[in-house]
Amino acid sequence: MPEQITPPVARKIPTKRTHHGDTFVDDYEWLRDKESPETIAHLEAENAYTEVRTAHLADLRDAIFGEIKSRTKETDLSVPSRIGSYWYYGRSIEGKQYGVSCRCPVDGPDDWDPPKLDAEIDVPGEEVLLDSNELAEGHEFFSLGAASVSPDGNLLAFSTDTVGDERFLLQVKDLRTGELLPDQIPNTLHGATWDLDATMLFYSTVDESWRPDKIWRHRLGTDVAEDVLVFHEPDERFWSSIGRTRSDKYLMIAVGSKTTTEYRVLEADDPTGEFRMVAPRRQGVEYNLEHAVIAGEDCFLVLHNDGAENFALAKAPVDATGHEQWEPVLAHDPAIRLEDVDAFAGHLVVSQRSDGLTQLRIINLTGSGLGDDYLVEFEHPIYTVGASGNPEFTQPTVRLGYTTMATPPGVYDFDVTTRELTLLKETPVLGDFDPERYEQHREWATAPDGTRVPISIVCRTGLREQGPMPMVLYGYGSYEASIDPYFSIARLSLLDRGIGFAIAHVRGGGEMGRRWYDQGKMLHKKNTFTDFVACARHLADTGWTRPDRLVAEGASAGGLLMGAVANLAPEAFTGIVANVAFVDALTSILDPSLPLTVIEWEEWGNPLEDPEVYAYMKSYTPYENVEAKQYPAILAETSLNDTRVLYVEPAKWIARLREVASGEKDFLLKTEMAAGHGGVSGRYNAWKDRAFSYAWIIDRLGKA
Repeated sequence: MPEQITPPVARKIPTKRTHHGDTFVDDYEWLRDKESPETIAHLEAENAYTEVRTAHLADLRDAIFGEIKSRTKETDLSVPSRIGSYWYYGRSIEGKQYGVSCRCPVDGPDDWDPPKLDAEIDVPGEEVLLDSNELAEGHEFFSLGAASVSPDGNLLAFSTDTVGDERFLLQVKDLRTGELLPDQIPNTLHGATWDLDATMLFYSTVDESWRPDKIWRHRLGTDVAEDVLVFHEPDERFWSSIGRTRSDKYLMIAVGSKTTTEYRVLEADDPTGEFRMVAPRRQGVEYNLEHAVIAGEDCFLVLHNDGAENFALAKAPVDATGHEQWEPVLAHDPAIRLEDVDAFAGHLVVSQRSDGLTQLRIINLTGSGLGDDYLVEFEHPIYTVGASGNPEFTQPTVRLGYTTMATPPGVYDFDVTTRELTLLKETPVLGDFDPERYEQHREWATAPDGTRVPISIVCRTGLREQGPMPMVLYGYGSYEASIDPYFSIARLSLLDRGIGFAIAHVRGGGEMGRRWYDQGKMLHKKNTFTDFVACARHLADTGWTRPDRLVAEGASAGGLLMGAVANLAPEAFTGIVANVAFVDALTSILDPSLPLTVIEWEEWGNPLEDPEVYAYMKSYTPYENVEAKQYPAILAETSLNDTRVLYVEPAKWIARLREVASGEKDFLLKTEMAAGHGGVSGRYNAWKDRAFSYAWIIDRLGKA
């Protein structure tokens, strides 16, 4: 049993916040001062308390870490992807936290079959491009951002973050000599784009609120102070990015808010020229741009929602200047959400979803235009598929990834001519793993307004018939991000202990199309929370589990979901895990100086200007709605250097829960003191972190 000690008590320093005639007294806002020794002392006291309260789980944590490690092939290779004259792949090495980026030469221009490499055997002609283990030496945290090879294959632009705040140092390595060039550009965003001659780099920087607002052009060998500002976006709702088309014909600047986009293009062989507008922004209209060659003519493919809620596909001439020049290619279908389009010399790949499942649609190109149109077929009833690793415009195959909740991720090549699907590699799971030991299900809960909400479930085969099982219910539900069915080696440590795992595909995500997202944002946000509670109650009512055997889990905006359902239906769960949790949402969205706030107004509404939005957000934001009632046990995990969801949000939340909640107050806060939004860096550290939360879950469910 955990040792009974007194939890930390945060000092109360009342701070008043007044908007629209409403005043909220915040006793713990002082914790926002990251530089204050008192703040750091409080976080360290919380860590010490959490360590003592979970000390009895040390052996279980070690066991789970050992299980993850023993099931993982630590020395391994990724499937090579061809770029130019090389096959590029990654290595993982036993005992090493980070990966190693490598390449080897292709056999010839028609060599499209990736070499079958063995991690234990030397690869002929292998070059090591970057060893992240060497780059991470001396740093508690490390993240690799950009890793972009120049078109001629001679230079590598890469960026690193050694703090966790996602401010990257951009550098260039000469792959012929192994030397770093003197060019060093600090405080960039993670990406980097080359010109065709490998003499210039385009990169992005952010403003004070962490919005990527500027794009720069750097000429190799010149001082950074001489870099040319190519584009600046002054509207605080919009962010910008730059890239090169797969065909290498155009450079593209994408500018977007949560609801509106705009593109500018420039011929890649004229990198110092002026970017031109393809179609000016129109509020509420989103579009993506892709260069294609159809019937021998260059064109742009435009995936848009102009009068097409779930998006339609059009094409436009390369000199287009407005949406009036868009010609229909694929009409809008209310049952199919078009999400992306990739163009190749001989085919198009449309990524779409229908009835909650992802799909890949192939459209062959002929000399006269569009040819056959068909879906890549799979046998499992619940799965996730997506195009990946397709950098070459002329490649004759489509590289894709496929997984289910019981099937490890597989990398496939799909031949668009023969329609043959070839498995190149399935993620190894060592030991006695057998996917037949696990069963998958799709359930549908009914929300209070009658909406049917899908749930994906995996558990040990036969466990369903044995009565209510302990379960974890995961959710997110924001930004149209879909939490599609996925496999996890770490999750096997739950499943093999008789714990089921479910994903609630709640509104606010994108699983069921654009309307699904729209019904879970702005003044409809509460649907996200009531959907999740409906899923929890459905699992209990149909005999899958019981409230005293159910733990809820979510991260970031999913942490907001966790805090909201803790207030809304605490009796539905025995435990809640909230990671980097957005639980003080109203305070954050009221402050335009904070990272990303103004951009977020099109997701949540603008409570600064709109009293209705203010009142609505105040009615659900977790921190301000803690009540004097019994809450389930809560484990909140955060990171000191997180720039997306500041550590202060879960810190304040736990302090207020301890003050206000009644009954047993089993609330823990764990702060990583050298990490960012994604948590700790390094795979072994990540496994230990996952083992920590899983041990807490297992203990809470009585399965330790």
